[in-house]
Amino acid sequence: MWINSSREALPDTDSETIKTILDMSNQHTALTHFAKSGPLLSLLITLLFPSLSLAEGVDRIVAVVEDDVILESELQKKIALIRQGLSQSGTLPPSELALARQVLDRLILEKIQISMAEKSGLRVDDETLRQTIQQIAQKNNMSPEDLRSSLRAEGIEYLDFLEQIRGELAQQRLRSGQVNSQIKISDREVQNWMEARLKAGANPNVEYQLGQILIGTPQGATPETVQAAREKAEKLIAELSKGADFRQVSLSSSDASEALKGGDLGWRKLSELPTIYADAVPKMKKGSIEGPIRSPSGFHIIKLMDQRGGDVESITKTRVRHILLKPNEVMTNDDARKKLETIKTRIEAGDDFADLARGNSDDKGSAVKGGDLGFVAPGALVPEFEQAMNDLKPNELSEPTQSQFGWHLIQVLERQESDDTNELLKKQAQDEIFKRKVEEETELWLRRIRDEAYVEIRVPELMPEGAPAEAGKANP
Repeated sequence: MWINSSREALPDTDSETIKTILDMSNQHTALTHFAKSGPLLSLLITLLFPSLSLAEGVDRIVAVVEDDVILESELQKKIALIRQGLSQSGTLPPSELALARQVLDRLILEKIQISMAEKSGLRVDDETLRQTIQQIAQKNNMSPEDLRSSLRAEGIEYLDFLEQIRGELAQQRLRSGQVNSQIKISDREVQNWMEARLKAGANPNVEYQLGQILIGTPQGATPETVQAAREKAEKLIAELSKGADFRQVSLSSSDASEALKGGDLGWRKLSELPTIYADAVPKMKKGSIEGPIRSPSGFHIIKLMDQRGGDVESITKTRVRHILLKPNEVMTNDDARKKLETIKTRIEAGDDFADLARGNSDDKGSAVKGGDLGFVAPGALVPEFEQAMNDLKPNELSEPTQSQFGWHLIQVLERQESDDTNELLKKQAQDEIFKRKVEEETELWLRRIRDEAYVEIRVPELMPEGAPAEAGKANP
């Protein structure tokens, strides 16, 4: 529930799939931009929001989210990062007010998810953080020490950077547990997918680059609220038809999670798109716009930016084995990791992997087979495991790798290519149905947790457009 409070703020006394984090690492130079433009941003915020114009040197509270707060400095830094990203992509930013609202909305969602993760006992340990930093450094063709030096040279506090990454990882795990793990795909759904593709004659490998604008409606919205949202969507469609830039309209008006990326959903195959778009997209021409399209989240406007592909693909299956250790009351996370490091040393010294798996692994199903999981197709295993597995050469041992099940020591035995058409289609159906369901359920989940959370915005001008001006009741 959104709460508006214009009373004077007090100074604070208590202080994003890894893919998102890797993408963030490519934008870390934005804080250099912030260091240069911070005073200007501060002045703009002060001019736009007089209630923030308090005593010099006080880091003011912009919003309260559950048991945490969002400070003026946090908002300024995030705005600087987004402005830098927009500048690099050649996208003209919206007005300062529209951008500040969008950025604050993103910060609020981040705070809510981090709070939920902490209450659920989800915490990213130091070893997982170290491995992630190493991946970020490798992605940027540097060592972890070089990455630290680069951050320092650009005025970025390394500890702040680590906590940002830790928060992203915690949010990823929370979403995986709350959304991904609840998704089920039936054989009937897979069969329907395959039959629909064959019947339509659509090439399942064609990819579409789609833009989206969402005019959201809250849970239990009144008919008046729904009608107002529909009218707003229709007004935006009229503006787009007259030549308004889709990215700028998304930046200033969309309630979707990708609004700050100009509404860009990226490249996706048809079955990876939300179900409500499946009929319209194949018929669209490049540059055309469709909408408003109704969904439980609100009203959507879509634009086909581009399309590509259609080539036949093959899949690589991997024969892999592992040893799993599950932390418990007796064995901590650190104990499990260290024990696997010892087991790895023994294997490298000549001990048999299969014997050690039978004697130590907590995955009893595979332990009796010496840890052998057989040949697995892409997407069959949890992301952390699969990423570590994909990085290995045959017979190579991984470092201890953490997933939602515990700590794994992984060894790839062999790989093989498969181009069986039916198998490929079935695998593609499972992957794409899963991705589509994850996106649809995540969007609904994010809107639900935001509606249910205690959020008190202390700058009236930053209240979401259409939100009540008066303070309301918070959930207990």
